[in-house]
Amino acid sequence: MKETGPGTLIVAATPIGRAGDASPRLASALAAAAVIAAEDTRRVRRLAAALGVTLAGRTVSYYDDVEQERVAGLLAALRSGDDVLLITDAGTPGVSDPGYRLVAAAAAAGLRVTVLPGPSAVTAALAVSGLPSDRFCFEGFPLRRDGPRARRFAGLAAEPRTMVFFEAGRRAGATLAGLAAAFGPGRRAVVCRELSKTHEEIRRGTLGELAEWAAGGLLGEVTLVVAGRDQAPAMDAAAAAAEVAVREAAGTPRKEAIAAVAAESGLPRRDVYNAVVAARRP
Repeated sequence: MKETGPGTLIVAATPIGRAGDASPRLASALAAAAVIAAEDTRRVRRLAAALGVTLAGRTVSYYDDVEQERVAGLLAALRSGDDVLLITDAGTPGVSDPGYRLVAAAAAAGLRVTVLPGPSAVTAALAVSGLPSDRFCFEGFPLRRDGPRARRFAGLAAEPRTMVFFEAGRRAGATLAGLAAAFGPGRRAVVCRELSKTHEEIRRGTLGELAEWAAGGLLGEVTLVVAGRDQAPAMDAAAAAAEVAVREAAGTPRKEAIAAVAAESGLPRRDVYNAVVAARRP
């Protein structure tokens, strides 16, 4: 405990794969922190052992189900003068991992918050994707239920920025198929599996190709990088209506065909729908 003044909340990134990616600063922070708030206390002990660090402070669990109830106790520790090191299983706290509530509460209380930067699957996948990275957005984990997930993807179909998603390997095929239906099967994408680990795999292609490849599910953790929509329309409304007709004849439901053609053409879905209706009038 410090003799005077409140402690500091240190938001620290941990390796997403190999322990050797940890920075010397992280090793020092693990050794020095009075309190370590960890998503999995067993993993932080294994990380410390791999780094040759002895944990002198107390370790408390800080995962999704207990995140809110732990905030008051950790704020009390900070107010008493203890530095609190906040870490997750892998990557940066608060990025689809616990951490947001504690950081927000500490900032609202006027307590010092600092960051110990390091690995992030978001930027790692973006860097190796080969897709435009001057502007991008992080969309986290897709919704699991088919209907809400399809609506969310439909809302992103016109997004011009490169998009990054997290997904469990076993659901990767279904998610890629959903993205292909909403964005069009020709949209470029990259699947990054087990980044920085022994069995790292980076697969590039179109959404349609990748959905077929991953149809049976994948092993490990997956980060998906998907190109944004080209802002130049690829066809006019009449051509879009004709393409919808071709896909309907091949067995694609009209609604899905309209959504996919709108995404590929760059035209608003309403314009494609109106063109389809007009083309069917006698």
